[in-house]
Amino acid sequence: MRIVVIDGQGGKIGQLVVEAIVKEGITCELIAIGTNSIATSAMIKAGAHQGATGENPVIVTCRDADVIIGPIGIVSADSLLGEITPKMAVAIGQSKATKLLLPVSHCNNIVVGVKNLSISELVKETIENIKKIV
Repeated sequence: MRIVVIDGQGGKIGQLVVEAIVKEGITCELIAIGTNSIATSAMIKAGAHQGATGENPVIVTCRDADVIIGPIGIVSADSLLGEITPKMAVAIGQSKATKLLLPVSHCNNIVVGVKNLSISELVKETIENIKKIV
């Protein structure tokens, strides 16, 4: 199972997701892709097995990912304050991977009908879904 966690800005969401996956002992290849080096570093420090930064790593890792996890903005071009390029959004959106998108209401992405949960609650639900997939 190849899980790719994608995050930007400070990488806090990705860091919390990686920490939770490691803590739960989920057997997988855990890859952290940051839209910037700070986000990548945060996820690597949290326990990701590999990491890379930028547009091309997003495009390449999405090709053979089984699961992609990140804030909902990763599928929307120019979100995360412009860190998600159109090519990144297309690669993520077209990937055959199961996508676990955390409905963070930032960058003008509002998911109607979804409870406004804390980041910790979103990470907990993400881990529950990963367990079902694995």
